Amino acid sequence: MNFTEDQPEVVVVRTGSANIASVAAALTRLGTVPHVTEDPKVVLAAPVVVLPGVGAFGAAVTHLRNRGLDEVIRERVRCDRPLLAICLGMQLLCESSEEHPGVAGLGIVPAHVGRFGRDQRVPQMGWNRSLPAATCVLLRPDWMYFAHSFRIETIKGEWNVATTEYGGTFVSAFERGALLACQFHPELSGSGGLALIGRWLSLAIGRKVVPC
Repeated sequence: MNFTEDQPEVVVVRTGSANIASVAAALTRLGTVPHVTEDPKVVLAAPVVVLPGVGAFGAAVTHLRNRGLDEVIRERVRCDRPLLAICLGMQLLCESSEEHPGVAGLGIVPAHVGRFGRDQRVPQMGWNRSLPAATCVLLRPDWMYFAHSFRIETIKGEWNVATTEYGGTFVSAFERGALLACQFHPELSGSGGLALIGRWLSLAIGRKVVPC
């Protein structure tokens, strides 16, 4: 892999159901070179990784496990190597999801993904405001684009969280160290979304890869 300050390469994990085209386009606009792969060795060694996702929780988790990518992603987070998880990619980091009961998630984040209440129209599709806690470093108050029927209500532990209102309060993003996870789609959220990805890239690019 070629990783230079002029045109850094960003590895995008193929989850089997992902919005790879729009993610790759956003990364290209920000001056990086996206490289799509499902090779666990490449994903583990890459300085910068994006875990996108659109589709079903169970199918995506199974796809990752069948290729050994679940352990690789856990290892990246454990070693604080840069990872951006988007939409379903964020939900995959959790322990479980109401979408597919009995299917374990990656278990990186101590949280359960639940469906919106029956009185809420789903999917929530469109713009909504994300409000980060004062402890957030990368996240800013902004309007972001959402497309989802399931959400995280709360996260246990020391995570810096942003929240959004839709049928109650839910977690719209969280960050810690080199990990940024967004329920919304920053790649589809105009200048604000691109700015967020850019802030994460600025943190990630040039970061020394820590041996695990």
